[in-house]
Amino acid sequence: MTDTLVNDVERTTLRITEIFLSLQGESNTVGYPTVFVRLTGCPLRCQYCDSAYAFKGGKKQTLADILEQVVGYKVNRVTVTGGEPLAQPSVYPLMAALLDHGFEVSLETSGAVSVERVDSRVVKVLDVKTPDSAEVHRNLWDNFSYLQPHDQIKFVLCSRGDYDWARVQCDQYNLYERASDVLFSPSHGALEPRDLADWIVADRLPVRMQMQLHKLLWGNEPGR
Repeated sequence: MTDTLVNDVERTTLRITEIFLSLQGESNTVGYPTVFVRLTGCPLRCQYCDSAYAFKGGKKQTLADILEQVVGYKVNRVTVTGGEPLAQPSVYPLMAALLDHGFEVSLETSGAVSVERVDSRVVKVLDVKTPDSAEVHRNLWDNFSYLQPHDQIKFVLCSRGDYDWARVQCDQYNLYERASDVLFSPSHGALEPRDLADWIVADRLPVRMQMQLHKLLWGNEPGR
């Protein structure tokens, strides 16, 4: 570890809502034991948000404290999430420290903050906001230019209108070629999963449908 990184670990602080071990409930690593580092704060107010408890509060922790907790769980996958984790500038040294400790790191981000500075080793899961999210105007379309082949693009869909809109974006921005997976997820309680499955099959879309495994197992319990 470089002297600069040592200094970052000892001095840098972030506001953390929770750090916990669970199964990855989404993305193309669904089902794997994963440590989640949930940062506090988010500039968006998506109408279906299931982590509004992370909008404020939290506890300031140093990188050293965070790393100690993550290492203690003894798994190799870490997801940095929120809120919107990129809203805290100190997330960049956090991700670098996790990577340099040998962890596989993924980042769950809203797409409303630039991902240009995200370390190329991080797997970005970029959430494209749909019209029914109430935050479609916050999408930074330039973010697509910073995607790498190992990254993923996610659409949370609330209606048939959202589905049709997402299809247009996939074609317009050639999203199937920009990332490892395009993920279509039904908004919990708003869109019947079977309806989404039927639409995908009928249209033969090259997308991966996903459901939130953690919600199927544990409902809306925080920290699961």
